[in-house]
Amino acid sequence: MHRKLKEPIFDVDNPEWTEEDFAKARPPEEVLPPEILAQFKNTRGPQKAPTKIPVSLRLSADVVKHFKDTGPGWQSRIDDALRKIAKV
Repeated sequence: MHRKLKEPIFDVDNPEWTEEDFAKARPPEEVLPPEILAQFKNTRGPQKAPTKIPVSLRLSADVVKHFKDTGPGWQSRIDDALRKIAKV
């Protein structure tokens, strides 16, 4: 059975960005006042020297729980365990 695709919705108050719009865009730090920026969650910036790549991986729930139960850094501990197994 095939699903019908819905027609795109065009909103005159929120038009699709053009290449020119993207070229003119600036980071929030350049255009928003500090009191507004303070309301946003701090996120990690880009790695200075990227050493890891993002992947999607399905793991058993009990394995994920085991590592998560050890606290922050659980993803790095999974990486360490896999590196030992791979001997790299």
